[in-house]
Amino acid sequence: MKNGFESMRKTSFFLLLSFALQSLGAQPTKKPSAIRPNVLFIAVDDLKPLLSAYGESRMKTPNIDRLARMGTVFLNNYCQQAVCAPTRASLLTGQRPDYTQVWDLETLMRDKNPDILTLPQYFRQNGYTTTGLGKVFDSRSVDKMLDEPSWSVPFDKLEEADYAAGYGRPKANYYQGPETLKLLEEIRTKAGKMGLKGEKLKDYLNKNRGPAVESAEVPDDAYQDGAVAKKAVATIARLAKDGQPFFYAAGFVRPHLPFVAPRKYWDLYDREEINTAAYQQFATDSPQFAYQASGELVNAYLLPNGDRYPTGYAPKPTEMQKELIHGYYAAVSYMDAQVGKLLDALDEQGLTKNTIIVLWGDHGWHLGDHGIWCKHTNFEQATRAPLIIAAPGLTGGQKAEGLTEFVDVFPTLTDLAGLKTPEKLAGKSLVPMMKNPNATVKRFAQSQYPRSTKEYGKLMGYAIRTPRYRYVAWFAEDYDKNKVLPNVRPIAEELYDYEDDPNEEINFAAHSDHQDALKEHQVLLTEFLGSQPQAR
Repeated sequence: MKNGFESMRKTSFFLLLSFALQSLGAQPTKKPSAIRPNVLFIAVDDLKPLLSAYGESRMKTPNIDRLARMGTVFLNNYCQQAVCAPTRASLLTGQRPDYTQVWDLETLMRDKNPDILTLPQYFRQNGYTTTGLGKVFDSRSVDKMLDEPSWSVPFDKLEEADYAAGYGRPKANYYQGPETLKLLEEIRTKAGKMGLKGEKLKDYLNKNRGPAVESAEVPDDAYQDGAVAKKAVATIARLAKDGQPFFYAAGFVRPHLPFVAPRKYWDLYDREEINTAAYQQFATDSPQFAYQASGELVNAYLLPNGDRYPTGYAPKPTEMQKELIHGYYAAVSYMDAQVGKLLDALDEQGLTKNTIIVLWGDHGWHLGDHGIWCKHTNFEQATRAPLIIAAPGLTGGQKAEGLTEFVDVFPTLTDLAGLKTPEKLAGKSLVPMMKNPNATVKRFAQSQYPRSTKEYGKLMGYAIRTPRYRYVAWFAEDYDKNKVLPNVRPIAEELYDYEDDPNEEINFAAHSDHQDALKEHQVLLTEFLGSQPQAR
């Protein structure tokens, strides 16, 4: 029996057929090169382009600035689905979520596509040593070896990471501060008094993980990312001696919740100077299912005093917002320092001039805009994500404004490494943009997000982002069930105009003066849906 979303996507194509005349063309074949540079592949969890390299001057991210001076910053890069497992599966296979069939945090990628080819797997097949440490694939979408076919040397285990002397692994995976540890003990004591055991205890602790922020006077390697960086530096030194080209993946978890970082990174920012989001309401005439109610923050994390965050979409108290934003800033700067250690390691081993370096954040994050504190949407703040690539022989310090997507990373890295690019990848090489930052390789970027609704059942929102607009069409899994025939339209449509409305305050889909733009984007979406290959 076919997957519902797969069937829905096919249906969506035919339903929009009246808006389009042709599908997208095929990609050109790339020529192999004799040069086999190394690859340093840096994945960052929940990192939006809130970086000084992206023009955010308030941010203290000197090491990512350093990488930007070495390579190309892709200013308008988008993920395929703004949640961890789907976006990572998509980037690491060069395929979109409807191909990988990973739309959630439960599906195992190779259960759906046993023979799917991953980026590190392809480098492995071409003679590279492939290994890494940290969060690269989402562990919930792959096997216990973090996708065994991808790695010639098994991934290092986080349990064996070398944390700072006197600290050990962070408590509850995240925390080292004395006040937090006291709160965690109180939570466990309360659970004991309630007589919770087994799954009930597990569920209670999952809903009371600890505070959403922590500022502790600890060294970098008291937390996971510092320990990952320390281990990565040692591994890079070992790989340098092996003489084989390598693909090394390092995954950092900050700035994912909770926003924990050593105090010195909090001290880089003055909370009084932090601004909250300019627009914290729903867009006018937008469907409520376009939004997500900050579930991870309000259902799993606590205020530092142990209270819960207020639920719903109403703007949170200003000081509460500023504390969360401050924590995000600190976590970003902490992660940036770890990136610097990897760049230093390449320099120390004499590898920088023969190493492709790619840094990406798996998706964006809402810091209070639309009343949201999460990813999980098709809006700009969730789908736009950083991508920086530096490569031997190419000019650094460039900023490319053309639209790009994470599915472009796979063909870009094979192109840069001189490998033949596999057929039928969803993306395009970005090397032309690295050679000429004014170049473009595509007309639009595409994202999507599923929703379960009471009124319509399961929906999939497909988004098309062009330089000026974002168009979103929401389709039901079963059109007959929702009785929208014979004059079939999407369940809902959204159209945002970033030239006139950068904060997404108005859904222009029904506005008479935007009907030409609406029809143009309906055509683009129809072409896109009709061009997508089926997974095998």
